[in-house]
Amino acid sequence: MADTWNPTQYDRFKAERSQPFYDLLALVQPSAGMRVVDLGCGTGALTAELCKTLKVTECVGVDRSPSMLEDAKPHPAIPLRFELADVATWSPPIAPDLIFSNAALQWIEDHPALFGRLTSLLSRKGQLAVQMPMNFDYPTHLVAHELENEEPFKRHLREPRRLGRMLTAEAYAVLLDDLGYTDQTVRVQVYPHHLDDRAQVIEWAKGTLLTDYESRLGPELFGIFLERYRERLLPRLRDTRPFFYPFKPILLWARR
Repeated sequence: MADTWNPTQYDRFKAERSQPFYDLLALVQPSAGMRVVDLGCGTGALTAELCKTLKVTECVGVDRSPSMLEDAKPHPAIPLRFELADVATWSPPIAPDLIFSNAALQWIEDHPALFGRLTSLLSRKGQLAVQMPMNFDYPTHLVAHELENEEPFKRHLREPRRLGRMLTAEAYAVLLDDLGYTDQTVRVQVYPHHLDDRAQVIEWAKGTLLTDYESRLGPELFGIFLERYRERLLPRLRDTRPFFYPFKPILLWARR
């Protein structure tokens, strides 16, 4: 599958996308000599912030997108390195004290199995910190789901959708407890973003949600998909300037 992640497109809303990262980081309990893994690190800019804030002994950023990691710059003063790998299967040689993931695990299927695997990788008193968007009931996602079940797209989108099979907040809390975590925080938070107009929501989606469709449809068919997406989505959004976009992620933190 083609790598359609575009760092420039993703960073068009850099400030808006960053706030949940800092709120998740604030939940982490620092300790001396921490070994940290950032799954789905993207360009690595926020991974560097993670490492500096926690004053880690070792930090590894993992991402499966070569284009994203091309923008990951070395930080001589920080014990940080990057690896190209699938976050769904990557395993560390030494158990980390913190597995951190900001807006990445929503792409992976079977969260009970995934969270169980990640827990098994942690050190004895390790922490898990995860942020994932939960806007699946918002028009941006509903319209994309409608179109993927229509021709000429349906025949090219036969493989299961990787996005949208998340649990409820309550189910994540139960899962973390079942996995043996002694302390946890689970919350869904709405971040109010003011975009120039409603069309800017499409630019937001092109940096995340729509990358999956682009990779599976190819350039020509994705162009048709995007035009129909625009025609169907915009009438469902309020035509205001600025446009209020309620971005809704879930933040999870737990300690063994």
